[in-house]
Amino acid sequence: MTTADPVRRWVTARLQIVSARARILLWLLIVMTVALASVAVATRSVLLRDADHRINGLLVQETNEFANFVEQGFDPENGRKFTDPSPLLLVFLARQYPDPDEELIGLVQAPGRGFAVKQQSRDQRVPYPLVNDRDAMAEILHSGDSMGTLHRTEGEIRWAKVPIEGAEGQLPAAFVVAIHPAAEQAKATGVFHMLLGISGVALLMTTGIGWVVAGRILRPVRLVRTTAAQLTEQDLTQRIPVQGRDDIAALAQTFNGMLDRLERAFAAQREFVDDAGHELRTPITIVRGHLELMGDDPLEREQTVRIVMEELDRMSRIVEDLLLLAKAERPDFVSPEPVQLGELTADVFVKARALGERDWHLDQAVDAEVLLDPQRITQAMVQLAQNAVQHTVPGQRIGIGSRDGDGTIELFVADSGPGVQPKDSEVIFERFRRGTSRRGSRATGAGLGLAIVKAIAEGHGGRVELRPTDGGGATFVLVLQKEATS
Repeated sequence: MTTADPVRRWVTARLQIVSARARILLWLLIVMTVALASVAVATRSVLLRDADHRINGLLVQETNEFANFVEQGFDPENGRKFTDPSPLLLVFLARQYPDPDEELIGLVQAPGRGFAVKQQSRDQRVPYPLVNDRDAMAEILHSGDSMGTLHRTEGEIRWAKVPIEGAEGQLPAAFVVAIHPAAEQAKATGVFHMLLGISGVALLMTTGIGWVVAGRILRPVRLVRTTAAQLTEQDLTQRIPVQGRDDIAALAQTFNGMLDRLERAFAAQREFVDDAGHELRTPITIVRGHLELMGDDPLEREQTVRIVMEELDRMSRIVEDLLLLAKAERPDFVSPEPVQLGELTADVFVKARALGERDWHLDQAVDAEVLLDPQRITQAMVQLAQNAVQHTVPGQRIGIGSRDGDGTIELFVADSGPGVQPKDSEVIFERFRRGTSRRGSRATGAGLGLAIVKAIAEGHGGRVELRPTDGGGATFVLVLQKEATS
């Protein structure tokens, strides 16, 4: 026995003797602590994010104003465009009123002595201004970025600059906007600390109130526990005696009601198991009977195997179709890519011709590049062609094509069959629904084909429409948004 075993037993024993009242209070405090801390952290994050947005907006605003001044400003000395960056910067800076945490600086490279600084004559209102830090200004002036963050021991600076393009041979210059975010960050931190203080007070109040409330809630539980101990796990017929009309009586009545529901639930469960066993026993008996009665006649065995395989194939198709419809709810159901619509239409036509002996026609094909999932669209068009084959007889016309619509692309399959009755046009796209006009159809589907077509069309942000065919028949149209990719 190691020395850790007594410690482990001691800890386990102490945890076991912790009352439910203390555990409830402990969990309440943990939940409230996490919630209050999350609120404080989230509030600080929101405030810091808003500060960042404001700073970015100010940087963009100031640089845009200077860029506009460069394009449209005139030198008040001669009324002409500025040719020298120094007067340009001085005139612009003299007209600006920066925020308390903002600096507007003009930097002009000077031959042989670094660079000259142009700034406003107004007093600086930041503790450690950038204008006093020549190393930092040099880093900004020679930086290849137009915006960035400068980390200094004196404090962080967010900056943006606009390079000034002068005549050939002229020394480089730039207009710099520098913002000190320390004040905004301090405000966010102050709010964060204030929320932590309020949370601490709330937790202290919760501790006292929770201790009292937990005791009052658990008092009737302790009284009922003794009586409930007389119940056995196998016998749910016993009930707790109800005395009086206080909370203990109400708790006992509630507990007795729960036992009543449990007893009924167990009875219902037993009944369900019996019914399910009986219902499942019947098809198993039928299948076993047919297999036992199957003789050695090769023709009989072949017919039995064929029937079984047909049923298995049909169930497999239903499962695959249902899985496909379930995937239609996922965001990756379709994977659009640039596709030549004319080539896709021709490929669908070639594949559809193998579905049956019909008078197939490639009516038209749009020569355009669009964004769609070629596999899903081919699947939908082949399904529509299969549907047309099922509603026509050999020799009847089926047309396949694509065409331009009003801001859309339409892919269609038109047959010359009996068409669709008006009462069926609203339901044929629903799962497990078929039209009533089946005209000698030999189809044995489960009514999922058109539902799959509808799901594919909607997955592309489009729709499927049913239109009449000239001369009789039905035309199914996939209407997709035209998104040419050049």
